[in-house]
Amino acid sequence: MLIRILVVVVVVLLLWLGSRRMKIVPSRGQLVFEFALNFVRKSIVIDTLGEKDGKRFMGLLMGIFFTVLGMNLTSTIPGLQIAASANVGLPLVLAVVAYVAFIYAGIKRYGLKYFKNALILPGVPVVLIPFLAILEFLSTFIVRPVTLILRLLMNMVAGHMLLVLCFSATQFFIVTLLFSGNFLGLLGIGSFAFGMAFVGLELFVAALQAYVFAILTAIYLQMALAEEH
Repeated sequence: MLIRILVVVVVVLLLWLGSRRMKIVPSRGQLVFEFALNFVRKSIVIDTLGEKDGKRFMGLLMGIFFTVLGMNLTSTIPGLQIAASANVGLPLVLAVVAYVAFIYAGIKRYGLKYFKNALILPGVPVVLIPFLAILEFLSTFIVRPVTLILRLLMNMVAGHMLLVLCFSATQFFIVTLLFSGNFLGLLGIGSFAFGMAFVGLELFVAALQAYVFAILTAIYLQMALAEEH
């Protein structure tokens, strides 16, 4: 929880500092800041929802992306060394936010007709409607939030375990070499190299999972706003 609070403070502080004195001729820091914002705005929000609906949900999707990114990156920071999203609480809350958002968007636009649009596929034979409606219900209202939770959680837990394994092995081999003189301890060089490689992989996965969570939320919103499948 302390790591999560720290990440929220850092993310809010960075966004505030980055946006409070923006200039026509940007500095290097402003260029990085604008690149990050424009990436989320264009690649995730506008390309998925369009200009009009994108503006409505811009804040939500920006918040999800940068929150997940910040929480994921703590897995590679010495002294923290665990992703704040590698515990089910955070993915669960974010999935509930996404779940409520796309249901709200659908009901706001279509009223209760949204559930008809979500559950009944157009052009389907009447005899198949009940069977397919059950499948659509499970897919839309059960599987979506569950997969959002598990995808983020399992990826970050797996990355954490890989880093723990590599650097714990490195510590063991170094202690073996220093205190027993066993040259098998030189294997610590290899485990350390693998650990550093996995750090790079973990950074990539941290950014990728932030993108995936945000883009899937945007896609679910777009599907809720679409009149038919």
